[in-house]
Amino acid sequence: MPFVSWCARLLSYLEQETLWSQAVQVYKEDRDFLNVPPHTGLKTPVRHFSCPADARVRTAQPVGKQKVLRAFTSYLGVNGYGSPYTNGVFYLDSRTPLSEITDGTSNTLAVGERPPSHDLIFGWWYAGWGQDKDGEGDMLLGARTKNRSEYGRGCPDGPYDFKPGSFDNQCDAFHFWSPHSGGANFLFADGSVRFLRYSANPIMPALVSRAGGEAATIPD
Repeated sequence: MPFVSWCARLLSYLEQETLWSQAVQVYKEDRDFLNVPPHTGLKTPVRHFSCPADARVRTAQPVGKQKVLRAFTSYLGVNGYGSPYTNGVFYLDSRTPLSEITDGTSNTLAVGERPPSHDLIFGWWYAGWGQDKDGEGDMLLGARTKNRSEYGRGCPDGPYDFKPGSFDNQCDAFHFWSPHSGGANFLFADGSVRFLRYSANPIMPALVSRAGGEAATIPD
């Protein structure tokens, strides 16, 4: 199932067994996820993946010149510092067991909040290429991601920090942020969810690496 997202692989655990079964079947018929149909999941919103503060992710939105409908996620898997590094929990073809998170699951970020990009090209929950066909920008992101994409034209190269963003700024697709005041929500590898303030930016590289051996105290 090429370019399928980690979000899609969670469907069976989110009472979305039918949607997952459909995805498995249609990938057997057509490996190009951009073909809708049969890949109707690409335009099917799933509430578990959407932030209530962003109306765009609650319904499918028209994308591009052809105005094709797409569905989105507000939450991206943490790939570490950013591609081409693979020092996070999620990255292309990752199969990270808990035993490899030697920094401790309570000290390692697994998923972070970032709204879909302004042009709605980045942030599809079902599947996506990302910047270099590695998922980065679509369903994965790093704490120090760099802009390597044609969809980031006019944006700084980076690396990007954890800082406030705006729905109207395409460049904010390259860093974690949220529409909430002062920070964003993150899922740690132990299953806990915490709201991290933007003041945590200096320690983000330590929090996103699974086995870096760094010591970090999360600011209140």
